[in-house]
Amino acid sequence: MAKFVVIGERIHCISPTIKKAMEEMNPEPIIKRAKEQIEAGATYIDVNIGPAEKNGPELMKWAVKTIQEACNNVPLALDTSNRAAIEAGISVYDRTNGKPIVNSADAGDRIENIDLAAANDAIVIALCSKAGVPSDNDERMVYCQELLERGMNEGMDPSDMWFDPLFLVIKGMQDKQMAVLDFIGQLSDMGLNSTGGLSNVSNGTPKYIRPILDAATVAMAMCRGLTSAIMNPCDARVMETIKASDIIKNNFLYADSFLEI
Repeated sequence: MAKFVVIGERIHCISPTIKKAMEEMNPEPIIKRAKEQIEAGATYIDVNIGPAEKNGPELMKWAVKTIQEACNNVPLALDTSNRAAIEAGISVYDRTNGKPIVNSADAGDRIENIDLAAANDAIVIALCSKAGVPSDNDERMVYCQELLERGMNEGMDPSDMWFDPLFLVIKGMQDKQMAVLDFIGQLSDMGLNSTGGLSNVSNGTPKYIRPILDAATVAMAMCRGLTSAIMNPCDARVMETIKASDIIKNNFLYADSFLEI
């Protein structure tokens, strides 16, 4: 079994600091965020440039080269709705430490991102949705099957498709949380990898509550077979929970110093 994959989410254009750095192409704040997340235990770094309609390809190329050159070719998730920007990022990407992740495809308007990932030997995050939140797990599975079939027809190895059940905000969707966990179990039973935006669960809750909810959710999800999450690796409580869950799942060997690994 492989260790849980943490995709660091903190290089995001919604952050005022990161937005300004991207607008000015100032590498320092971006490199600082990347290094903080790697030190905290992130495996991948998500690079979210937003729609980037004016200069997407140029911006993504710059971001990929900036982060990888400063951080020993850390593997990256290229996160944008701008397809040309993803292609540009892949064109300068160094695969020494892992394939690029295309974030993301769905069963609707973004299904062609499956083709993009396949053509570039990349991993793809495949959202089990088409337009909005699926009503139930039957609908999630229909979209999962559509995406899986598309990828396999394009020659993808199913292990390079990381399916996202869509973690839901607990405030207002409390009654739907167990269904998401059940679907993760279904994906695991099918031998498929899974991921998702963990911090969606606690969105809108008080700051001190967020790590509690996120840690509980990731432990329960890992028990069902979740293999990855897009999250804040600088949240010590959640990272400690992931490391302890990996130990309990026998994903790596216990040592008294496991929290330091």
